[in-house]
Formats: sequence, C-alpha cells, structure tokens
Amino acid sequence: VVVVVVERTRRTMHARAVICMPSIARAWPSHRARARSSPRRRAARVKSRAQDAENDAETNPNDDANDDISNASSVLGDVISSPLFYVTFGVAGGVILVQKLGENAAFALSAFPIVGLTLISKTDFGAKLQQNIEDKRPALEADKARKEIERAAARAKSTFYGKDRVKFLGDVDFDYPAYLDGSLCGDVGFDPLGFSKDPKDLAKYREFELLHGRWAMLGVVGAALPEFLQTLGVVELGEPVWWKVGAWVMRSDIELNYLGMSGFHIAGGSGIAIIAVCQLVLMGGPEYARKVGIESLVPVGVWLPGDADYPGGAPFDPFKFSDNADEFEKQKVMEIKHARLAMVAMAGVFAQAFVTRSGCVENVLQALGAA
Repeated sequence: VVVVVVERTRRTMHARAVICMPSIARAWPSHRARARSSPRRRAARVKSRAQDAENDAETNPNDDANDDISNASSVLGDVISSPLFYVTFGVAGGVILVQKLGENAAFALSAFPIVGLTLISKTDFGAKLQQNIEDKRPALEADKARKEIERAAARAKSTFYGKDRVKFLGDVDFDYPAYLDGSLCGDVGFDPLGFSKDPKDLAKYREFELLHGRWAMLGVVGAALPEFLQTLGVVELGEPVWWKVGAWVMRSDIELNYLGMSGFHIAGGSGIAIIAVCQLVLMGGPEYARKVGIESLVPVGVWLPGDADYPGGAPFDPFKFSDNADEFEKQKVMEIKHARLAMVAMAGVFAQAFVTRSGCVENVLQALGAA
C-alpha cells in the first residue's frame, strides 16, 4: 500500500490541483492529456506562446528598462541614507538604544549613518550593489534624460519660468539682468548688486539659498511649535522658548518622552562637549556627501536620479512626487517661495528674541493683544 501511495503521489497532487484551481488545471493539462496531444497541437501551442511573448514585447518595449530602474537601488542603502527614516523610526530606535546603553550611546548613534554606509561600500556586498548600478546605468541615464525633457517642456509652458514670467516689479518697465533668464525656479529678476553675473556664482548662490531656506523652514517650525503647544496646554515641556532651552537643559537633568517612551535624557549627563562632537559627526557625513556630489551613494547601491539641489530617488523622494513633471516644477517654485519667507521669518524670530527677551509665540500674542 505504501508503494502504491508513493508512486501515485505526484498524480494525486495534480488531482488536488484540478479540484482547487481549475483555471490552472486547464492551463497545465495532465500527463495523460499531454501524452495524447499530437505533435501538431504541441507545435501550435509553442507557436502561440512565442507569438504572445512577441506581442507583449511590442506592447511594452520599456518593461525591461523599467525593471532595471525600479530594481537598481538597494533597499538597505536607501534606508540608511533616507532623512525620512531618521526623523521617524531612526529617532525612535535611537531612544530605545539610549535607554538600554546609556546616554553615551548618542555618539555611536550619530556616527551610524556615515560609518554604516562606509562599511557597506568596503565589503563584497557593497561592491555587488555598486556593480548593479553600473550594469543598469544606461537605462537609468536614459530615464533621467527622458524626465529632463518632460520637465523642460513643463517649464516652457509654465508662467513661473521663461522671459514672460512674473518679475519682482510686476508690469513696471525695468532693465532686468540678462543672466537671470527665468530658467531657475523662483527667478523674478532680482539681483540689484549683481552677485550672480558669473554662472558659477549663480549656481553657488542658488545652492546656498536652497540650503539656508530649507534649514529656515525647519527652524521656524522648531522655534514656534513647542511654545505653541505648551501655550495651548497640549504638552508640558518645562521650557518651551527656543532660545532659553539650551541653558535650561544644561542646568537640569531633563527627561523627555518620545512616542510614549520615557527615560531619554537629552543633555544633562552628557555635557556640551559630547553634544558638539555628535553634531559634528552627524553633519559631517552629509556635508562630505554634498561636496563629493550626486553619485556619492553609488558605492552603497543608491541611485539618485536628480542633481545636487534636487537629488530625488528613494531617500529624498520616497513617494515619487517628482515623477509628474508639471507638479515637480510647480513644487520647486512653491519650495523656494516658502524658503525665502522662512528665512525672513527666522530673521524676525532672532531680532524679536534679542529685543523682547520673549518667545516668538508670545510676541505674536502680544501683537494681537491676546497676552
């Protein structure tokens, strides 16, 4: 009986497949049916499958290229180099490690991004990741060139770009600088001191403007939000005023909660030296990568399809907003406008703190007569 069962196992499994998945059974006939099928029928099936494959190739000629693009970057490299990871799960993981290992673990955590990426790049695994990028580079470069063409077309029809764009004096007749031709987002023809006559200077100052503007947007939120939340009674932070926090932390043994996890001490037991070193290490890696250029992450298998100002890719555009050319060019204009406004706002926050010795939310409430 055992021998019979073993000999019939394969056939029995097929019978079960027929019962459970009739569509599969129809696509893959039994061995007896195959045996009964004539050579002419088998040849016809082979020809039909070949024709289907050929039709698929003609219908979707870019499928292979798209597969190369989607599979080019390594997931590990994308995660380690992603800012989104560090402001979500990375911070939460850091809190847990500090709880387990003590406050001095902060130094190791701050060094993790640059050290982790460097270690990966020096291994055979890293070499394979880089080779994967190099093998798929033609498809990646072709996709990048295609997107640039689409974005150029989007700029050509946008009212924010080109010679007919809105300028800072509106309809007033004015001799605007010829080197500000409307090719950059947010170019309103404003350069009264002629700082950007040299194209190299123009590119450098645009990079600086974006860099400082992005920091300013984060800074304004960071300065206002804690004080705003405490004013509403949502949280109790001890010292919510941004410019007083540093001195208050250094004089106190402060325990903060993050995502419901307690016991995370920011500075009390570490001292200013440890904090400064952590900041140096944490910012040193990104600054070095920025200096090296857009391909600094290729050795760890991360392909960034953009440029230094808008690198894109999974680390910087995880939701692929930039795939839509029209929306991407519009978002660039919105970003630079918000960045400029944030820089002015941050300057105001600095000035008000110096003059009034109060927080920015309290200044607003006083101006509105609510405080």
